[in-house]
Amino acid sequence: MSGLAPGAPEVAADHPEPPQTDLSPIADAVEDAGAAGFVAVGYRFADDVRYLSRFGGPDRDYAVVVTADRAALTAPGLFDEQAETEFVDAAPDDGVAREVRTEGQRGPAGRRAANVLDDLADADSDTVLTPADIPHDAALYLENAGYELSSTTAVDDARLTKTEAELACLSRVQAVTCRGMARAEAVLAAAEPDGDDLLFEGEPLTTEILRREVDAEMASHGIRSAGNTVIGSGSTAADLHYTGIDHIAPGETVLLDISPRGPHGYYGDLTRTFVVGSDGGWERRAFVAVEAAHEEALTNVEAGATAGTVHEEAAAELTAHGFRIDSSEVGFTHGVGHGVGVSLHEGPSLRADTPLQAGNVVTIEPGVYDPDIGGVRIEDLVAVTEDGYERLASYPVRFTPVNAE
Repeated sequence: MSGLAPGAPEVAADHPEPPQTDLSPIADAVEDAGAAGFVAVGYRFADDVRYLSRFGGPDRDYAVVVTADRAALTAPGLFDEQAETEFVDAAPDDGVAREVRTEGQRGPAGRRAANVLDDLADADSDTVLTPADIPHDAALYLENAGYELSSTTAVDDARLTKTEAELACLSRVQAVTCRGMARAEAVLAAAEPDGDDLLFEGEPLTTEILRREVDAEMASHGIRSAGNTVIGSGSTAADLHYTGIDHIAPGETVLLDISPRGPHGYYGDLTRTFVVGSDGGWERRAFVAVEAAHEEALTNVEAGATAGTVHEEAAAELTAHGFRIDSSEVGFTHGVGHGVGVSLHEGPSLRADTPLQAGNVVTIEPGVYDPDIGGVRIEDLVAVTEDGYERLASYPVRFTPVNAE
């Protein structure tokens, strides 16, 4: 059994302290709109609700209600103490008084939210701000209580820039993601060509075997895969979301896109492409082009730069190497990057005509694909700074996999 490929960062034994959310931007949005309040409804895997409450359970809907100066979490039954600890006791000094509401715990979250608004709202208004994706039943309960819903981007806007605590969570998850990649690279380096197969420990190597090795390595550091370990080989490497089983053959591109989620809800995101036994054909030319586009995109990342420029410069580099752009199947078929946080895909988009901000966390991931041959992508996760960027964890870019032993 081989170990890890060289270049994987060390991982701290303990997870960072959970971040806490400043609710004042949401309270300000309520006040600016002259609204009765703001309501978000969901459960622990609903990203907006998780971000606003930092409450970690259970799989039942609950609500976060924010007015101009107060906030309440409608705790599910049996979770009162946890809600107090995570939503109230650990709250930052943001000028918003917090409380946990326990009445009616068996009732629907939307109805409970309406009752809290009736009690807390100071403004003489029947307008309630909500995220665009508020559950339909919650919206109906609020409307039946006499409130008029108005969609707001206040939470999306607040999530765009990360605090130091959030960056610490993202960095640890990304470091573990690098360890998973290192394990995959070591397995590929140890595999031996045998006709149309690569043999690993005497058995034909498949994408599923490689996925298990990656996920087991990350699990040993307390990070779960979240079902996002995408590995394709040859033609399936051109499938951006391939999680099936495919045999890995010598000379084929093996594309690994690893995106686990940490215990505080933050994601890592890392992609590398390797080839065992390349004959220097399409796959080598594609790798050279994508590596150049990746480097060019990074040189354009800094606060104040137009987000879409990063995509355009990467696309121009790929065009210069002879690859098609914005094709539906062949060439560069997607944006060069997206934001990452408590959602794997969140703002900012690197196709948007908006300036990057210090504290944005984005992927840089140019790629080229041909369903008849394979796919190549290189992806890193970076934090935007005033004068450039910082990788949240570093992993080498290599065409041929390396075995540490």
